[in-house]
Amino acid sequence: MPRKAYAAPGAVAIGPYSHAVESEGLVYLSGQTPLDPATGRLAEGGAAEQTERAFANLGKVLEAAGLGFDDVVKVNVFLTDMRDFAAMNEVYARRFAAPYPARTTIGVRELPLGASVEIEMIARRG
Repeated sequence: MPRKAYAAPGAVAIGPYSHAVESEGLVYLSGQTPLDPATGRLAEGGAAEQTERAFANLGKVLEAAGLGFDDVVKVNVFLTDMRDFAAMNEVYARRFAAPYPARTTIGVRELPLGASVEIEMIARRG
């Protein structure tokens, strides 16, 4: 089955991957770090600000695919410091409404470019 790739203006890719790929009605969004598309640098601030920027980048990818946050069914969050969980969770709660997507939060040693958070999602069309 062929896959359709999406590129989002305003979202930065730092490697050879697509921002999102659709297959059989599911859209798999690559992980987004808190890169500011205007500067190409990490968003300034702590975990909350970096989470906001990662979600803004993901929003652009969803938009490029003709979707929104209400279409998201699964989220994976990667944090370099689990003490940032509450700050991330507060931002996360503003992006979604009940019933919330399924979610996994994973503590990792490090992320690309020194980011403190990376978020990937799966959305469903229709």
